[in-house]
Amino acid sequence: MANDGCEVHRFDPSVKSAHILESQRLWHHRLSIDWRDPHPAVAAQKPRSNTRKLGSILNEFGHHKIDVLKADLESAEWKVLENLILEDVLEQIGQLIFEIHLHWPGFEVSGSESSVVRFWYSLLKELEQKDFRLFHTYKDLSKPQLFLKKDIFNASSCYTLSWVNTRWK
Repeated sequence: MANDGCEVHRFDPSVKSAHILESQRLWHHRLSIDWRDPHPAVAAQKPRSNTRKLGSILNEFGHHKIDVLKADLESAEWKVLENLILEDVLEQIGQLIFEIHLHWPGFEVSGSESSVVRFWYSLLKELEQKDFRLFHTYKDLSKPQLFLKKDIFNASSCYTLSWVNTRWK
């Protein structure tokens, strides 16, 4: 995408420097997207804290919109998605591509199987109500066939779901 003229920001907490400009339009940042910002007391003790809410990152970088957000948040996707909805950050995103993990509820998601599935469903339904339309799905067959720690035939514990914001301008 950077080679085709897009400004690309890649967030990876394992990057050695805080911000690296790899090419004219490709940045690497030692950050990861989270559903919460670090507590100020913790942030003061760890000035290199590397997790932030997407809204905070946008403000910090002076950005107002994201054409495409592609994220693999390693089971934090449900809480991050909830944060994007609650803080109205979704309106600033044109396309949302999330790798979702179904083998366990995810970080800070708990309860019975039915309550976990209801939580997941409520987030997906909220995306739909905010005029995001699912346009592509991918089932990763290389991942275990698990759903909430149970073996499920012909399923995957990992899917990539892609939505487009139909109100995007």
